[in-house]
Amino acid sequence: MREGIVGRKIGMTQIFNEKGHIVPVTVIEAGPCVVLQRKTKEKDGYEAIQIGFDSLKESRASKQSMGHFNKANAKPLIFLKELRGAFEYNPGDEIKVGIFSEGEYVDITGISKGKGFQGGMKRHNWSGGKASHGSMSHRRIGSNGSGTSPGRVYKGKNMPGRMGFEKVTVQNLQVAKIDSENELLIVRGGIPGRNGNYLLIRKSIKKDAKKNNG
Repeated sequence: MREGIVGRKIGMTQIFNEKGHIVPVTVIEAGPCVVLQRKTKEKDGYEAIQIGFDSLKESRASKQSMGHFNKANAKPLIFLKELRGAFEYNPGDEIKVGIFSEGEYVDITGISKGKGFQGGMKRHNWSGGKASHGSMSHRRIGSNGSGTSPGRVYKGKNMPGRMGFEKVTVQNLQVAKIDSENELLIVRGGIPGRNGNYLLIRKSIKKDAKKNNG
């Protein structure tokens, strides 16, 4: 069970640490999130809570979703996410950025930037062909299968194609600062996606395991 929150990426900046060194950080608007539903083993087969973030106009919400929000006495929300585990929250409760503390580590999941259709050199970091004048395959894919056996291209072969716009998780990012008044979470380093992307921020699983194992 890992505590978490949903937020929005605001952008990157830099701060000075206690030694006067510049640290690149990402600013995230983290919560407040409203607990919309609590799932139990008896009723749903597993333990979880559903949380929502970012208000939505009632006129843009469907009648079915409004019934779901009304059960939790919550306003319509845009981004919903489920957290597995036996949490003590109940529908209507709020989860704020205060669940984290400065210095601890978090795992952040988001959708990476979409880069459209790209060639193999950019998409898979191919080294490319010879750069000499006689070469006819500077950036081309080259041969990709025998004409006799197997007579086809193997599944999973690196090829040109759509790049980006995938679910990405960056682990073990340290919390540099917390602004509880404005619900801001500031973490060291970069996180996936463009500014304005929704994110799922959870307490680090690897750091916690290492701590528990001594």
